[in-house]
Amino acid sequence: MTGRPTRIVDAHVHLWDPARSDWYPYLAHPPKQGAGDASRMYRRFDLETYRAETSGWNVEKIVNVAAATGSHSVDETLELDASADTVGGPDAIVGGLPPTDTARETIGLLDRQMTAPRFRGVRPMGANQPPVPDPEVLGALDERHLLFELMAHSDQLEAAARQLGDRPGLTVVVEHTGWPRSDSDEERALWKAGLRALADLGDNVVCKLSGLAMPLESMTVGAFAPWIEFAIEVFGADRCMFASNFPVDAMQGTFDDLYGVFAALTAGLDESSIEKLFAGTAERVYRLA
Repeated sequence: MTGRPTRIVDAHVHLWDPARSDWYPYLAHPPKQGAGDASRMYRRFDLETYRAETSGWNVEKIVNVAAATGSHSVDETLELDASADTVGGPDAIVGGLPPTDTARETIGLLDRQMTAPRFRGVRPMGANQPPVPDPEVLGALDERHLLFELMAHSDQLEAAARQLGDRPGLTVVVEHTGWPRSDSDEERALWKAGLRALADLGDNVVCKLSGLAMPLESMTVGAFAPWIEFAIEVFGADRCMFASNFPVDAMQGTFDDLYGVFAALTAGLDESSIEKLFAGTAERVYRLA
């Protein structure tokens, strides 16, 4: 297979509106300096905008990932789900796991979000939260057949693997390709060790190939290749899925740029692997088939 993939399931999108300053206060003040075009992230990003910017690609389904701060991320899940039939998406929702005083309160927020049919799991939504929640919360996710999205940088991955090692029934999604912070040799060594530790946990742990544009400050084949190729090597195509992280990664380029890089990096793979990376794995993990 060459050229563009037959179809895409985008496993990481943020639909948001900066005018909702209570939900997205960090979008109120775009940075005036730094790499990339901040205006492409700090803007209203709805389904109409997403579809316009992905029109050259056959994006069949999308997964919205929590972006509202704290407890607002729970309301975000419910609101997006309530409007999905009318506006045509998202097809699945990763909700929020905001900080609470007790595990019982956290589990209550899981159950509240479970009233939304498109709700599939959670990611932590607190600046000072540890990457992996309390074992009682992990158990509740497992019992409810909800997935957990791991937001951990390179230096946190091995510790996270140890904490998640006794949960073979819990689907864990490693966000943003293991979230490297730079392309230094030291960072890459930490990242490789951590990513391998997570991959070794078993088939219940998968890797979302996304979020590289911001730390690398680039959207090119050369910049992405070492990270994407190693992730696919240790996890396999059955356990990897591409995602845009738009509009965040849009600061570094267009959807055409990003998915053009993904297509170039996978041009030598067989058709079955390409199908899994661009659509099949995400479809299975987020129960979209």
